[in-house]
Amino acid sequence: QLQASGGGLVQAGGSLRLSCAASGRSFRDYAVAWFRQAPGREREFVASIRVQGGTTVYADSLKGRIIISRDIAKTTAYLQMNSLKPEDTAVYYCAAGARIIYSNLGVISSYKYWGQGTLVTVSS
Repeated sequence: QLQASGGGLVQAGGSLRLSCAASGRSFRDYAVAWFRQAPGREREFVASIRVQGGTTVYADSLKGRIIISRDIAKTTAYLQMNSLKPEDTAVYYCAAGARIIYSNLGVISSYKYWGQGTLVTVSS
């Protein structure tokens, strides 16, 4: 089970940190990713991290503004977002999947478990 939190309303240029709390399974066995979906658009990849080892992958368009991390003891993954823009407004979902090869870390179908989403609104 995944529980996403941390969304809210922020002004352009501000920062937010999203959290994804995992329960019920061996956290170390998974990769955790963030996807987002803006109104009228398809869900898109944001970032992913392998819990064991910490390998990360980022969407090219967001590199330099976001950092994904995890705390194994707290079984929680985080997405730090900086220099937010109005076009970052979306529902952000966290997802988890096991045995994902590196080249598929950004592929939505790689992830079996999904959280409920948290809304991020960036005002101009």
